[in-house]
Amino acid sequence: MPTTHQPLTPAVLADLRRPRKYPAVSVLLPTHRREPENAQDAVRLRNLLEEAKEAVHSDPEVNRDDRIDVIKQLDLAMGEVDLVHAEDGLAIFAAPGEHQVWSLGRSVPARVLLAQTFLTRNLVAAHAAEQPYWVLAVDSECATLWSGSRTHAPEQADDGLFPLRRPALDFDPERQERIGDTPSTFNDEETRRFLREVAEATGTVLAADPRPLYVVGESAALAALDEADGVVATAVSRVTQGGLAQGPGQALARVVREADRERDERTVAEVLADLDRARGRRAFAGGVDEVWACVSEGRAALVAIEDGYRTTVREDGEHLVPAAPGERGARDDILDEIAEQGLDTGARVHFVPDGVLADAGRIAAVLRF
Repeated sequence: MPTTHQPLTPAVLADLRRPRKYPAVSVLLPTHRREPENAQDAVRLRNLLEEAKEAVHSDPEVNRDDRIDVIKQLDLAMGEVDLVHAEDGLAIFAAPGEHQVWSLGRSVPARVLLAQTFLTRNLVAAHAAEQPYWVLAVDSECATLWSGSRTHAPEQADDGLFPLRRPALDFDPERQERIGDTPSTFNDEETRRFLREVAEATGTVLAADPRPLYVVGESAALAALDEADGVVATAVSRVTQGGLAQGPGQALARVVREADRERDERTVAEVLADLDRARGRRAFAGGVDEVWACVSEGRAALVAIEDGYRTTVREDGEHLVPAAPGERGARDDILDEIAEQGLDTGARVHFVPDGVLADAGRIAAVLRF
């Protein structure tokens, strides 16, 4: 089972979306970080899991062996949930022979769904809202890669490529006696080869899971790494701070915090500028109904959603209209649907601070055509 904070890479998402043997059970629960709101989370979770088990038990399309297996998987998942360190949402997936538990930094509606695929839109939206990034930390001995986000301190990447260690330098006393010096820490050929390996491995990770990259290390290491392959040139920021190749994650979070805040501010400014230009050329959509229509048609190039915006709607002909929670046909995670559909059709999806899209209905899009 993946950890609850496993990065949602394209490969992981593709695996989550592949068809399963029926039933693929998705259980979603809004959770709370603090008291007193979190006092009832455990009760709500047990109730939802009982609802899921009953749905599996009473479904005539589920044979006896799969019924027993999936109910067992739900029980195993329940034992792995950590509500003490809960965030804003929880997703449990179970199917014959497998289960997964995901902790989300974005609220989700309470839901139980039986299908042939897991319900991924809430994970996709939460992942986009968390704004994940990579941190490459380099010193004279090794290079490590760390996965972090707006809500999680960096953790060492488990990608099979990192950490990388520099070969030990051979001390040559005859050279020192003849020339009067020793090789520079970052200028010998073995170290340059090592740094080329670091750059190549970083490029491989970025190709598989593109994210903003921060590079952290002492100035000599950053300069040598830049000369090796230019990987520093692709980074959104380089932070001159040595001694952090071994972490810890909290220390790396502190040194990239200011750079990440500045990147976030730049991104929001760029999104708002794109929206303003789109208004001028009549390529703008505002409000949940207009944006949903454009995203459904694959016409959105950029979608911006306020962080705290939530709404419940239902379909009324060709349009979405406000609906009460629990109303027949109500869709209470329409914004997550829009985020996932937008990403699937090639749009850039950004979550922006509350209030900046007030004049557009708190959600807006730039259209391709």
